[in-house]
Amino acid sequence: MIRFNVPPYTGREMENIQKAIESMHICGDGIFTQKCSEYLEKTTGSARCLLTTSCTHALEMAALLCDIKEGDEVILPSYTFVSTADAFVLRGAKVVFVDIRPDTMNIDETLIEDAITEKTKAIALVHYAGVACEMDVIMDIARRHHLMVVEDAAQAMMCTYKGQPLGTIGDFGCYSFHETKNFSMGEGGALLIRDKRYIEEAEILREKGTDRSKYFRGQVDKYRWQNFGSSYLPSDMNAAYLYTQLEIADEINDARLARWNQYYELLKPLAEAGKIELPVIPEGCVHNGHMFYIKTKDMEERARLIAFLKENEILSVFHYVPLHSAPAGIKFGRFHGEDRYTTKESERLLRLPMFYQLTGEQTDYIAGKVKEFYGY
Repeated sequence: MIRFNVPPYTGREMENIQKAIESMHICGDGIFTQKCSEYLEKTTGSARCLLTTSCTHALEMAALLCDIKEGDEVILPSYTFVSTADAFVLRGAKVVFVDIRPDTMNIDETLIEDAITEKTKAIALVHYAGVACEMDVIMDIARRHHLMVVEDAAQAMMCTYKGQPLGTIGDFGCYSFHETKNFSMGEGGALLIRDKRYIEEAEILREKGTDRSKYFRGQVDKYRWQNFGSSYLPSDMNAAYLYTQLEIADEINDARLARWNQYYELLKPLAEAGKIELPVIPEGCVHNGHMFYIKTKDMEERARLIAFLKENEILSVFHYVPLHSAPAGIKFGRFHGEDRYTTKESERLLRLPMFYQLTGEQTDYIAGKVKEFYGY
């Protein structure tokens, strides 16, 4: 059986974990947490990167740093994972969903401005499949309306928009290192901070409301409770697992892109025949091969294709159920404007197996079975 996902593994993870254990510092902010943070700061150019226990927690920190309060509104797409909305709902905000673009499955930047009210505090956007939203337009809207911008870049490490790393364009960027992502620590994430003036506040928030980070840097002689906060620090053993992959990040990225491009070329005849649709990568966007999806005619055809692939030892899946149709989405949010594409496109999307260890032979076999289903 070809699994849909296999967590990335280089073979050297246990070596780094052993080093973390021998350092006698396996809790948060040990040597490997620092190495990961330094790597991400260097490769993204962000003012500060703070490793977190999940992308969910990175988003929650971003919501706190945006000073989201009861009654505020946050604009976001409905086609996303629940964490994008939860981070703001936990602060008492109402989430305002707008429609997506059918080509990239990202928020439709042309619909954002109409959804803004006097209560709007932030825009939370999602770079779906590592393909950038139209950031120039979104940042212009945010500047003119004095709104914060949070990039849910969970799927977008090593992706860029007009040469700039995703997660560094808005006020805050959030990465995921879940086992389904290109780089993994099991559960984990990172908060990227663009403006230096938020660094101290973020460090205090992440360290249970204390200035413990300053204490370990020798800037204060003892650490004290400074503000509200929580424990968002991952174990250094998790960071040790992640750092092994960051050391060969380009190799992992190239391998995924090779499989993505192979899928695209093999399935292009089906798209040209009008049987399926393939992903769209707009000009100026560089993606990371996070996922390869196709779009079928409708939900019924998708279900038949999933069953056919499973019969042939291939696991494929659909993705998000739009949040505005879920019980919590109805309770905590509202959809602004018309749902022209969010539901319709989500019901057509099918994700094919994609992971670091996926071979060219397996990719050939999978694409061949998709073609067989359509009679090619």
